[in-house]
Amino acid sequence: MRPCRAVRGRRRVLVLKVAHKAMEPDLDALLQRSDELWEESILPSLSGFIEIQALSPLFEPNWAEMGELDAAINLFCGWLDEQTISGMSYDVHRIDDKSPVLLVTIEGTGPGEAIFYSHLDKQPSKPELWSEGLHPLKAVRRDPWLYGRGSVDDGYGGYLCVTSIRLLQEAGIPHPRCVFLIETCEESGSFDLPPYLDALSEQLGNPDMIVVLDSGGPDYDHVWMTEALRGLVSGTLSVRVSHEGIHSGTSGGSIPSSFRIQRVLLDRVEDSATGEVLIPEMHVEIDAGIRDKAAALAEVVGNSVWDQLPTVDTLVRVADSTEDMILAMNWQPTLSIIGADGMPPVQIAGNVLRTNTDLKLSFRIPPGVDSESVLAKAKQVLEANPPYGAEVTFTADSCADGFHAPPLGGNVSNAIHDASMTLTGLPPLASWTGGTIPFMAMMQGKYPEAMFLCTGSSGPGNNAHGPDEKLHIPSSKRLTAVLSATIAAVSR
Repeated sequence: MRPCRAVRGRRRVLVLKVAHKAMEPDLDALLQRSDELWEESILPSLSGFIEIQALSPLFEPNWAEMGELDAAINLFCGWLDEQTISGMSYDVHRIDDKSPVLLVTIEGTGPGEAIFYSHLDKQPSKPELWSEGLHPLKAVRRDPWLYGRGSVDDGYGGYLCVTSIRLLQEAGIPHPRCVFLIETCEESGSFDLPPYLDALSEQLGNPDMIVVLDSGGPDYDHVWMTEALRGLVSGTLSVRVSHEGIHSGTSGGSIPSSFRIQRVLLDRVEDSATGEVLIPEMHVEIDAGIRDKAAALAEVVGNSVWDQLPTVDTLVRVADSTEDMILAMNWQPTLSIIGADGMPPVQIAGNVLRTNTDLKLSFRIPPGVDSESVLAKAKQVLEANPPYGAEVTFTADSCADGFHAPPLGGNVSNAIHDASMTLTGLPPLASWTGGTIPFMAMMQGKYPEAMFLCTGSSGPGNNAHGPDEKLHIPSSKRLTAVLSATIAAVSR
């Protein structure tokens, strides 16, 4: 690996006088200023970000030639240049042909160090599925929402984090040294990120706290902290039975259908009647402590976990209770078929026995499962003894470990509690998220002693990755103030 090449951004020379002793933040004042900066500064720039397609490398192999990931970074850097923040600098880093990383540094006015994380790459979208008047590449505000691809996942994150520090500086409240790592490969499983973490280890420092703004919770009333995330194992299962299509009337019954063979293979890894994943190594023991937390969480959210899902009216949930549903979504492995090749659209499907069926498999695995080992196990199980001697291959796409952090303590925990009670009237709550943020496990491995705060503006109905993706603006403004108070506590 050659050294990391950096493109230097404008270095701030502003000097602000900051109190030397710890100050308690005025939470109402922080929220008021947050509201102003969101309206004046964040929302206009975030709307510009929505207009950039910025597909993650897995979905756009020609991302470098397209230049949209660079455009997203340049837009954000332009916004940084407009911020009145002392001691701020930024660099765009590139290693070989890997997607770029933006590193923003704000020198501390108090003790301690913190790392913030977000990403600027996006998932693909189908404009035809969006509601009338909406488009994935068009920012539309319909209070309390801002619609557009990347609005909630995760375009807002960098803006919110940097603004939280600006609020502290304007209020004269000490804050730790802050480093903001913004990548462009998260939606692809962050496969480009590890060499950057190694190359930038000196700049990243030795953080007391790591903050990730790529999560959320079951409602917009509470402040939610994510204690656990599932990991991910994905790949393409390919079955080929012939070299060309054959009339199904003359060949059906002699040549086995590639789709039927797929069904046989899928039965090896999933019980189709229950959805249980049949690879033992993908399971973990769910202890009494986790079950107690699930029960407590179920009391808070009630049926909303199910009611918020856009299901057909007749659909019945798999789990018997909300508690079991919460456990299934966070602490049990699942298999989803998220793509298919080899099958023509229904409208033009002829009576032909197809040559092949390819399925994209996505396993979510609970925290504590080693993603690389179970990926190898899945490949072994799926490719062994192919039915009828068909050509069967399982080609891995990506894998990422899950994450489980201990609860926050000390000044930071107290600060979050006080900010939540003041600004929402409700205590902050811990939850789990069935999705995956590969960065979390990577950083936990590098900084096992650091505190982790995984939070965000995601919530019911935001539809991240799907049609009509949208960001809840009021809770995002509030979270900015809460994060300010939390980061200030690191320096106390």
